[in-house]
Amino acid sequence: MARRTKIVATIGPLSSSDEVISDMIEAGMDVARISLAHTPLDEALDMHRRVRAAADRLGAVVATMVDLPGSMIRIGRPHRDGIELETDALVDLVVGNDESTVERVTVDYPHLLKDCSVGDRISIGDGEQVVVVVESMTATTVRARVISGGPLNGRAGVNIPFATNDLGAVSDIHLDEVERFVEEGVDMVSLSVRSGAELRSLALEPHPRGPMLIAKVESASAVEELDSIIEAASAVLVARGGLGMSTALESLPWTQKKIIRDCIAGGLPVITAGQMLESMVVAPTPTRAEATDVANAVFDGTSAVMLSAETAIGGRPAAAVATMARIAETADDEFDHQAWAEQIAELRMAGHDESAMITDAITIAAAGAMESLHVRALLCLSESGLTVRSMARFRPGVPILGFSPNPRTVRQLASSWGVTPRLLETDSPDYQERVRVALSRAKREGLVAQGDIVGVVAGLSQAARATDTFRLLRVS
Repeated sequence: MARRTKIVATIGPLSSSDEVISDMIEAGMDVARISLAHTPLDEALDMHRRVRAAADRLGAVVATMVDLPGSMIRIGRPHRDGIELETDALVDLVVGNDESTVERVTVDYPHLLKDCSVGDRISIGDGEQVVVVVESMTATTVRARVISGGPLNGRAGVNIPFATNDLGAVSDIHLDEVERFVEEGVDMVSLSVRSGAELRSLALEPHPRGPMLIAKVESASAVEELDSIIEAASAVLVARGGLGMSTALESLPWTQKKIIRDCIAGGLPVITAGQMLESMVVAPTPTRAEATDVANAVFDGTSAVMLSAETAIGGRPAAAVATMARIAETADDEFDHQAWAEQIAELRMAGHDESAMITDAITIAAAGAMESLHVRALLCLSESGLTVRSMARFRPGVPILGFSPNPRTVRQLASSWGVTPRLLETDSPDYQERVRVALSRAKREGLVAQGDIVGVVAGLSQAARATDTFRLLRVS
């Protein structure tokens, strides 16, 4: 069977051309991530338009995600090629957001001088990409020695161990940037949060009228508030680089598994991110440990795996996507679908209202039928994508064909495990007509054939906002 775990790939300086974006789509990119922490707004908007145009040319379903800088302390952006801090070199840290250089790194944190002391260990970049130790201080400067050197690109995050200022999740600048992307029709907005309330501060319309809200979990406080985040988010991104800086290293694998399990049970797609194929920034192939890491994320139940620097600044963006696609597809084939479905059925969806209980009952029954009958495919009809995502959480061993009359919903479903998103080419509210049109397109594309048994899952009651119907049909 074709790959079912989705791939999120970051567009950056070395992957923003029309040719490279097209190559990445053909290699398997399902979601294009654009990071405002590393890309000026006008360049980011141009990247978004290029992805849209390339997907249209190729007839592909590709979602776009804009990633906000969030509340993390960050350095001022270096020049386009980045900078390299050498081990044992001295570097000055100063307050500001001007361009950072190898001698002088600016930090957008007004309490830098107050919160730092001689001997403090400060990490810069994803995980502990660069580590410095404070040796001396003046009235304007923190002088530090690099004890672990490395490259820095874009507005890398800074972890100051005794930072006291609450930066807040969303600034006015962020809100203005989000509004520009919403006007462009972006499919997803991701933000680093510590609670569900911070997501609501964006004040966006619920999807699909607005973009999906992707909660980046990259702090211990976010893990503690995971239930509130699941209630407010449309999906969750496990940002292991930041998470590894705020939690014990030995706890990170277990924390990753818990976040994935709880979010999938709640009906949310989960993206696993952070140094997954990091060596491919410079090397043509990943390490064996990296390949195993990607496969283990699939076995944990993640909906999508993400490439960051590998495609943003690496020399082989399309090759990185293709490599991840091969690893994920092989892991998909080895995945224990039945055991996973049984585990998720015991956990149930987040929330205890009637709609959630109805959706649980129908999707659990459908998942059981998929395993016990020779079903060719599962057709999910949905306006918002809820029915499709609720069904995908059980990881059925048959293709999930996600049909929606809303083009934005179709693109948003590109992030959901195992889903082949398709536009439902009818505006009719009649259930029978929608099923007929969906089956016709599935037959036309060779996804099902005459005589096949297919399952059909849908929500007929608009008022209930629940998945309330499951049928088995033989394709005529």
